[in-house]
Amino acid sequence: MNVNKGFATLAALCASVFVVGTSEYLISGLLPQVGADLDVSVGTAGQAVTAYALGVVVGGPVMALLTARLSRKGLAVGLMALFAAGSAISALAPSFGLLLVGRVVSSLSHAAFLALALVTAARVVPAEKTGSAIATVASGFTVATLLGVPLGALLGQSAGWRAPFAVLTALAVAGTVLLAAVLPRQEVPAARLRDEIRVVARRPVMLAIATTAVGFSGVATVFTYIAPLLTWVSGFSAAAVSGLLLAYGVGSFLGNLTAGKLTDKSMSATVRGVFGGLTGTLLLIPFAAVWQPTAVAAVLVLGLLATATIAPLQGLILRHAGAAPTLAVSANVGAFNLGAAAGSVIGGTIVAVGALRWTGLAGAALSLIGLALTYLVLPRTRTAQDAEPEVSTLTAA
Repeated sequence: MNVNKGFATLAALCASVFVVGTSEYLISGLLPQVGADLDVSVGTAGQAVTAYALGVVVGGPVMALLTARLSRKGLAVGLMALFAAGSAISALAPSFGLLLVGRVVSSLSHAAFLALALVTAARVVPAEKTGSAIATVASGFTVATLLGVPLGALLGQSAGWRAPFAVLTALAVAGTVLLAAVLPRQEVPAARLRDEIRVVARRPVMLAIATTAVGFSGVATVFTYIAPLLTWVSGFSAAAVSGLLLAYGVGSFLGNLTAGKLTDKSMSATVRGVFGGLTGTLLLIPFAAVWQPTAVAAVLVLGLLATATIAPLQGLILRHAGAAPTLAVSANVGAFNLGAAAGSVIGGTIVAVGALRWTGLAGAALSLIGLALTYLVLPRTRTAQDAEPEVSTLTAA
C-alpha cells in the first residue's frame, strides 16, 4: 500500500471511529431529557450507557470470532451499516425499552470496528511507533468526545434528545459509503480461530484486559453522571455543562496523543503515571465540584487522563498478539466498555441513594486497583525493550 492510499485508508477509518465513538457517551449529556421524555429516572436513563457497554463487551468478541475470516473491507462496511441501523432505532424509539434495543444494535459493531482500525494502524508503521499510531486512530474517538458529545448535547438542548441520534444515523450512512469507496481490498486473514483464542489466553493479554476494565470503570463511575453533577452540585446551567463537556474533550484529545508519544518511550511509566493521576483526580472531584472554578479544573484534568490508557494497554496487547491480534484487541475494546458498564451501575447506585457528589471516591478506589494491576502486567524490572525477545517466543508459540 503506497503512502497516499495508506493515508486515505487511515483517514476514512478515523472518521468512522469518530462517528462510532460519538454514540458511546452521547447520551451521557442528555440523561435529564431522556428521562423526562421516556418517563424514567435519571439513574435509569443512565443504564442506556450500560446497555451499550454490555453490547460491546459481549458482542465485540463474538463478532470478532464470527468475522475473523471475512474480507477486511467488507467487514468494515458491514459494521458501519449495522451501526447506522442501531442509531436509527434509537432516534425513533417510542419507549425506553426500544431505546435500549437501538443502543445494543449499534454496540455490536463498536468493538470489532475499532479493533479493525487499531490493527490496521499498527501494521502501517514501524514497531517502535505503534503507540503513536494507536493514539492517532484513537484520536477519532477522542475527537468524538471533544466535538461529537458536547455538540450532540447542545443540539439535544435545543431540538430534543432524538435529534443528535438522527444526525448520527446520517453520519454513519455517510461513513459506510466512504469506507466502501476508499478502503482497498485485502486478503482474508490467515490466522485461525484457535490462534486468536490462544492469544487472548496469554497471561500478559489477560492481565492487560483486566487492568483496562477495572481502571476505566473508575472514570465511568463519575463521567456517566457528569451532567447532573455539574448541574445539581456545581450549579452550572445546561449550556455551561455543554461547554464543560467540550473542555473534557479537549483534555481527552491532548492526553491521548501525548500518551501515544510517551508509550513509544516507556510503556510502563506511561500507564502507571496515568492511573496514578486518575486516582488523585477522582479523589478530589467531590471536593472540587462544590466550587465552579475548581470544578472546571477537575473536568479538564479528568479529560486529559481518561483516554490516556488506550495507547499503552492496546500497545501491550499488540506486542503479544503476533499475527492473530483481532480478538485480543476487540476484547480490550470490550474491556473499556465493561468498565463503562460497571462504572455506570456503581455510579447509578450512588446517585440513587442521594450521594451524587461522592461518585469520585468510588472512582478513585477503582483506578487505584487498576494502578496495582499494572505492576502485574508490566513488572517494575521489565522495560518495553526488555519485552521484545518474549514477543518473538510468544508469537511463534
